[in-house]
Amino acid sequence: MKLSVLDQSISLAGAGEDAAIRDTLDLAVHCENLGYHRFWLSEHHSLPTIVGTAPEILMAAVAARTTRIRIGSAGVMLPHYAALKVAEQFRVLEALAPGRIDLGVGRAPGADMRTAQLLNPDAYRAAEQFPQQIRDLQWWTAGEAHHGVVAHPRGPHLPQIWVLGSSDYGAQLAAHFGLPYAFAYFFTDGQGCEQALELYHSLYKPSERHPTPQATICVWALAADSEAEATHHALSRERWRVDRMRGQLGPLQRPDDIAARGFTAEEQAIVDAARSKALVGTAAQVGAKMRALAASLGLDELVVNTWAHDPAVRRHSYALLAREFALK
Repeated sequence: MKLSVLDQSISLAGAGEDAAIRDTLDLAVHCENLGYHRFWLSEHHSLPTIVGTAPEILMAAVAARTTRIRIGSAGVMLPHYAALKVAEQFRVLEALAPGRIDLGVGRAPGADMRTAQLLNPDAYRAAEQFPQQIRDLQWWTAGEAHHGVVAHPRGPHLPQIWVLGSSDYGAQLAAHFGLPYAFAYFFTDGQGCEQALELYHSLYKPSERHPTPQATICVWALAADSEAEATHHALSRERWRVDRMRGQLGPLQRPDDIAARGFTAEEQAIVDAARSKALVGTAAQVGAKMRALAASLGLDELVVNTWAHDPAVRRHSYALLAREFALK
């Protein structure tokens, strides 16, 4: 089974937000050396935790530092932008890293609606045009003339378009256009995943480039040398999730500080419910859960997202999973 990476450039308590961007670049090199298949970058806006706002720029920097791993957006929030400009950006990226570029697109704003309207004053109507934008991208990223316009630079390789989603809508859209589909499993804790993938496969219309459906899911996982150690480091994300439910967002906190404060009884109940489904533990424990999940959904690739306050812990988690799945 192939493993890939989704990185979100997470800000850390005690460090500048700019450090998160540089850490993303270091992680990309690390994961390429470990044998991961893809390295995807998310797009979010006006959030103090997830500070990766421009995946296309980060992709260019990753391309300059790597030679093999596929590089992608997960995704470009398409309603913010003109499809032609996105196509041009990704044609340039394809020229920088031939045969290695994934163009993942999503309809969600990746922000609150006030921010979305500042990015595009016509944000509400633009979201309704998402299917047409995908169709336009298919033409322009292929180097074809569309509306009498060509997205340059042309070349022998094409960015691979992926539709991203966490609902039935994206699955049906990807199936209609004959495109690969990625479900944000980590975003919904798996809710709706099975139904979305079933719709995708049952409604799939073969395309010239993708005669058969190609699907994956993105999971959140953290592996460590012991289950206790993994559980401890996962406290950072657990604290963030509890705070997010209250509208309180900030940089990822140190697990030692969270352990010292603890959770209230109400918070602990939320944490315990999440832990029952979490992919957290030793590499063997996490690997077994990931294999079972992939088998149940008929997948041969999983995309792994990992948060940890200590960058070394995150790197070690990816290294343990690479060894568990014999990526090299």
